[in-house]
Amino acid sequence: MPTMLNRRDLIVSAAGLIASAPLAPALAAAMPDAAGTEAAALKDVAARRRLRFGTALSFGALTRDPAYAALVARQCGLLVAENEMKWQWLRPTPTTFAFDRFDAILGWGEAHGIAVRGHNLLWHQPKWLPAWLNAYDFGSAPHREAERLLTTHIDTVTRRYGTRIKSYDVVNEAVNPKDGTLYETSLSKALGGTEPTLDLAFHTARAAAPHAQLVYNDYMSWEPGNDAHRAGVLRLLEGFRRRGTPVDALGVQSHLITQGLPTASHVAALEGPWRAFLDAVTHMGYVLVVTELDVRDNMLPADIAVRDRGVAEFTRAYLDVTLAYPQLTDVLCWGLADRHSWIEGFEPRRDRAPRRPTLYDTALQPKPMRAAVAAALATAPIRTG
Repeated sequence: MPTMLNRRDLIVSAAGLIASAPLAPALAAAMPDAAGTEAAALKDVAARRRLRFGTALSFGALTRDPAYAALVARQCGLLVAENEMKWQWLRPTPTTFAFDRFDAILGWGEAHGIAVRGHNLLWHQPKWLPAWLNAYDFGSAPHREAERLLTTHIDTVTRRYGTRIKSYDVVNEAVNPKDGTLYETSLSKALGGTEPTLDLAFHTARAAAPHAQLVYNDYMSWEPGNDAHRAGVLRLLEGFRRRGTPVDALGVQSHLITQGLPTASHVAALEGPWRAFLDAVTHMGYVLVVTELDVRDNMLPADIAVRDRGVAEFTRAYLDVTLAYPQLTDVLCWGLADRHSWIEGFEPRRDRAPRRPTLYDTALQPKPMRAAVAAALATAPIRTG
């Protein structure tokens, strides 16, 4: 689950981008209806292009909603735990770990032939660290104690799972979207800075899991208001390369936010800065992973048919641009169905119409967004690696 977003920053100046013309007919025409694509599992559509498709899955959804679990098993070739590997859930005290819920998710995935990613080894913001760590007394040798705490955590997790997990979000959301600076935490203060802390996390993960893809994960996006966030992430990635920090990929969360019905001019205005960002990332040699795709249907009418179509078209436009990069290998949603999405509880619509942010509705029926994702995967360039 991502961190708190600043809604005002995300929608500022959006009105100037939205034109009255409908979205380019070619974009809408290329998107088949849900009934036409439901027969082919999304994991199979992706595999034909040598991509992987998956979703986040919570312990609660897995254990209390068998119909949803069955949907995930049919559609997905890749999983990530929604919360169960984060410090707040996995590390209840400085000396104990609680592995049972993540173990259950991993075991279920393996039993169904589904690969599982690790998310995450360090969410570098104070509000997403456990209370005990924010108040921790690092003693007379704070650097040494902070190093011990962080390396013990990463070593314990990665060595427990060994080669069962082949990709980790090592660090999550270290860049402040307001100004592009790096967050400080109790760990980074004790270790003498944020960059040394993040570097230590990645070096520790590389030593403990040399087989694994190591990812920096963040929610910079293509909507208005993300310029400072994208710039800060680029500076961080440049610093990793300059210092020889072993980071393999950028996790592009892809929590999309509509600004009304998408139009051709609107999409074109977003595409330029987004391509420039992805160009810069890939030119540094990073792989791309879409890690947390969903859509907040902001500034769209309550009418379900109109709203769903707007979400689908916006999703398709975004994925067409992003999947054009051959460095992108995986696409994961942050939940497959509306009844297991975090968005309703985090940011309800102002008109109180239920959010519809995922591929399937609350009855587990496919929506136009599902067709949009299928079509984008089906037309993506075939990966050759």
